[in-house]
Amino acid sequence: MFTKWVDNFEAEARRRSRAGDPDWAAGASMHPDIVRSVQRFQVGEAGDGANLIAKAGTGTYGRAARLFVAEEQNHARMLENLLHAAEQPTIASHWSDTVFVRLRRALGLRLELMVLLIAEVVALRYYRALRDGTSDPLTTEVAGRILSDEERHVPFHRDRLGPLPAAARAVWWVLFAGALLVVVYDHGRALRRLGVTRRRFFADACELFRGVCEPD
Repeated sequence: MFTKWVDNFEAEARRRSRAGDPDWAAGASMHPDIVRSVQRFQVGEAGDGANLIAKAGTGTYGRAARLFVAEEQNHARMLENLLHAAEQPTIASHWSDTVFVRLRRALGLRLELMVLLIAEVVALRYYRALRDGTSDPLTTEVAGRILSDEERHVPFHRDRLGPLPAAARAVWWVLFAGALLVVVYDHGRALRRLGVTRRRFFADACELFRGVCEPD
């Protein structure tokens, strides 16, 4: 199963290499509310993935996991460059990311993937809002590139997670709702700037998560 994901990640890496980076020299313009939001997401993308890689092992899945981590690190790099293009700094840490990381590391691979999928589903809706809600071309391009990757990451993690019993899915929903409420509260001002209400973001993210948690 995971040979196809290794091939997928490697093909995407070749495509990125051919396409090259966005034109960072063009500069970017972001409202301060959006800057603060992007800074927090950049921190979340910037982990080294060592814990996941260790749990994934050395087989085909482990190789795919390392390629996934490399894509996430590329997201962090692009967001950092986007902030610099807007003449804004990155931040060293944020409490919400610290909570996510500690929860992911608490138990085994299955819990790690469940928490990762929560973050990935939230990211799907966030980067779509960032792509579609800004008039800045560089921000639109960066968000679009990251969104395209996240759309592949969700089925990759779901393939490894496999079927879950009803009780585990119920707990998963509780974890997701709690995490989503934090994001909606923490990024609400930026979402409004991007033309998305807190209620709309919450509802859309729940619909995305339903397809992940309760696949047909």
